[in-house]
Amino acid sequence: MKKDQLFTRRRILLAGAAVAGAAGTAGLLAGGSDDTAGDATGPAAGAPARPAMKPSAYRLEPLTGYGPPSAAPDRVPVRREPLMSLPGHGRTMVLTFDDGPDPRYTPQILDTLARYDVRAMFFVCGEMAVDHQDLLARMADEGHVVGNHTWSHPLLTQLSRRRIRSEITRTSEVIESGCGERPRWFRAPYGAWNRATFQLGAELGMEPLAWTVDTLDWTTPGTRTIVDRVRAGAAPGVVILSHDAGGDRTQSVKALRRYLPRLLDSGYRITVPRRRP
Repeated sequence: MKKDQLFTRRRILLAGAAVAGAAGTAGLLAGGSDDTAGDATGPAAGAPARPAMKPSAYRLEPLTGYGPPSAAPDRVPVRREPLMSLPGHGRTMVLTFDDGPDPRYTPQILDTLARYDVRAMFFVCGEMAVDHQDLLARMADEGHVVGNHTWSHPLLTQLSRRRIRSEITRTSEVIESGCGERPRWFRAPYGAWNRATFQLGAELGMEPLAWTVDTLDWTTPGTRTIVDRVRAGAAPGVVILSHDAGGDRTQSVKALRRYLPRLLDSGYRITVPRRRP
């Protein structure tokens, strides 16, 4: 389902997202087991293989790539809140793009990231990724992190535990097929989480990641507005939310071309989070 068809529901959720976005990094909290969808929490904060590129101050070793699939998911803690920012020191930021891959916009975003030799995170939807696994492979080859954003972008807090598992599992299988490795990060559509979502994500070896700054680019507010929101929200550790699918993302593509070099010139290091062993 396209995000443009879900504006009304998302506008309701954004009110809670704006408050939670300032919360910062969530603690290492463990949740109890539950056999039902249960206790919903509010919205969280808001091609072919290419030759290897030379290292730079902004490049990380790829976290995904071709290789034998892991025998079992990593054990991760069951959280009660999603991570909302990047822990660590220095002027580091994370750029994330949701809802793709879309062959109209995702390649343009990848081209811009490659131009500046930086890495980002792509939270993909299975129904989009299944027909564009070449883009998943490119993401992995170029060192980006590919995360799970469910199959059809539903409001998980209104689904049964069985449906939630299906949405997440099917997407992880597509990502593994395209990237050679299962995803290690998960983002709930609309930033709407509940206990079952945290538990099932952890069972599948994924950490929940939300965001600190929402560009609201899905509302097509204008390229300049998107750029201004990123620059106003820029700070050490923040996670920026943008989109590479779900509608006309021309403004998102143009905005990235403007704000990315400005962030780098300001001394920010655009990076991706590393999972603890």
